[in-house]
Amino acid sequence: MEQNQSITQSGTRYKERYPAMYDVIFHNDDVTTMEFVVKVLQNVFFKTEDEATQIMLDVHVNGEAVAGTYGYDIAHSKADKATEMARLEGFPLLITVHQKL
Repeated sequence: MEQNQSITQSGTRYKERYPAMYDVIFHNDDVTTMEFVVKVLQNVFFKTEDEATQIMLDVHVNGEAVAGTYGYDIAHSKADKATEMARLEGFPLLITVHQKL
């Protein structure tokens, strides 16, 4: 029997389902400072300084980068908190949430 299958008392097999995961994606713009992006990644996404710097550079070079992958509620909560921080500082930082396929 495969590792991801189980048998109920009735003998019916079923596959375990895992909750959908969502990527939180930072998008590049010409206004938001690199320092601010690093700050958000450290304070909201709990990245180390090195991790935050690498993600920020990926955003800068590639136009976008994944800040983290979470369940639906956590992904949206982190994206909302980071967006709120940006707006309070006057930055147009765009953060989107996409279901991981």
